[in-house]
Amino acid sequence: MSTARLTINLLALANNWRALDAKTNAETAAVVKADAYGLGAGPVSDALAEEGVRTFFVAAAEEGAEVRAAVGASPMIGVFSGHMEGDADLLQAHDLTPMLNSPEQVQRHEQSLPGHAFGIQLDTGMNRLGLERSDWAELRERIEAQNPALIMSHLACADEPDHPMNTYQLRNFRDMTEGVTARRSLAATGGILLGPEYHFDLCRAGVGLYGGMPFAAAKPVVTADLPVIQVRELAEGETVGYGNSWTARRPSRIATVAAGYADGLHRAIGGGIDAFAGGQPCPVVGRISMDLITVDVTDLPEDPERLRILNGHQTVDDLAEAAGTIGYEILTSLGARYSRGYVE
Repeated sequence: MSTARLTINLLALANNWRALDAKTNAETAAVVKADAYGLGAGPVSDALAEEGVRTFFVAAAEEGAEVRAAVGASPMIGVFSGHMEGDADLLQAHDLTPMLNSPEQVQRHEQSLPGHAFGIQLDTGMNRLGLERSDWAELRERIEAQNPALIMSHLACADEPDHPMNTYQLRNFRDMTEGVTARRSLAATGGILLGPEYHFDLCRAGVGLYGGMPFAAAKPVVTADLPVIQVRELAEGETVGYGNSWTARRPSRIATVAAGYADGLHRAIGGGIDAFAGGQPCPVVGRISMDLITVDVTDLPEDPERLRILNGHQTVDDLAEAAGTIGYEILTSLGARYSRGYVE
C-alpha cells in the first residue's frame, strides 16, 4: 500500500468519553464536528451512541445529516452555527436542533420552522457566536415561551484553569440564565476539567474524546503508519531535502516515507519529532515536503517497511508543539489520502 494509514481505536474513544462523563453529574454530550475532528463522523458517532451518548454537536447542518444516519432517530443533534439561510429542509428532514445565535436566526427559525426544536447560544464574553446580553434581554420572554431545548455558551480560556476569563464568563452565564427552566451548558472538555460549578446540566466533550489536551489522562485514539518508499545510504557530510537543512554527521541510512504536509503533517514541524519502528524512535530529518518525509533509520538493524508517526509515545499535541500550533489543527488536517481503519 502506497498511502499512509490511520487506525482509530474506538474502544479508547469510548473510554475517554466514560472518563470525562465520570467527572460530572451532568449529561456528557459528544462534539463530532469537522468529521469527528478528522477521524470519521459516521463510525465515531455510531461507537459513541453505542456507548450511551444521547446528545451530539456538529458545526453545520450538513454535518448533522451524516451524524443522524449513524446514530438513528433518538439522539439530539445540535448545530452550533444555528439556523443559516437555506438550512430549513436539512434541519427538518434530519431532526436537527439549531443553536440560534442572533435575533435574525431567531426570526428565521420562527418563520420557517415554527414548533421545530431549537437551542440558544449566548455570548458571555468570547465575542464569537451567540446572542448579546441586550438581545437576550429583549427576546428572552418570547424565546422561553417556545421551550428551547438548551441554552449554552462557550468558554474562551478553559484550557488555562487560572485565567480570569473563566470566572468572568461563568458569572455572566449564571446572571444571564438565572431562572430559566431550559437545560444549560457552558463546559466543553476544558470546562469539564475546571470543576462542577462549570458543568450545569450538560457538558460538551470535544477534543478530549480524541486523545487531545487539555485532557492529559486521555487514551490515544489515533495512530498513523507511513509506508517506506525507499531507503538510501548517505556518506558523512551529505545533505537531505529542500534547502540542505540536514547534514549527516556519520554514514547514515535515510528512509523516505509516503506522507507530508498535504496529509496534515505540517511543514513547520521540522526537526524534534520521531517516527517509530515498533518502540524504537527514529528522528525525522530534513524538511517535510508535500508528499514525503525523510527519517534517519541508521540505528535500526534492518530497513523498515513502515514507520509510525502517531502513537502512545508521540501524540497529536507533540506534533502540534513542534509545529507551533494546537492538537486540534493536527487532528482536523489529517487528509483524505490516508486509508482509515477502525478497531474496537
